[in-house]
Amino acid sequence: MRIGELAKATETRVETIRWYEKVGLLQHNSRTTGNYRTYGEPELARLSFIRRARALGFSLDQVRELLDLAETDGQDCAAVDRLAAAQLKAIDQRLEDLQALRAELSKLLRACEGGSVTNCRIIEALAPRAV
Repeated sequence: MRIGELAKATETRVETIRWYEKVGLLQHNSRTTGNYRTYGEPELARLSFIRRARALGFSLDQVRELLDLAETDGQDCAAVDRLAAAQLKAIDQRLEDLQALRAELSKLLRACEGGSVTNCRIIEALAPRAV
């Protein structure tokens, strides 16, 4: 299949596929006589793996490490577990940060008294303060 077909099959932008090739996460199978990239089932499976890992928030370096681990026979799951645990911790931290942002914005909304924008508490809170 050509790059456009791979993009459609995996719901990935062509530019993203090219980027994954550039950074070494994906390789095209071969090229046609017209110099188009071609891909097979292994590349489709690999790109699907990359997409799922990225959807879970893994960085490109972590995806590379996961791919390396997956492709090494007899590998212990401990390294994969370590990466997954670290990602879960990062997600928990982001959730905590988002809860704090939510609380702050809720507080600003409760302080809003209506009226004109010149007296808006939210605008005041966002405006730079004099040093």
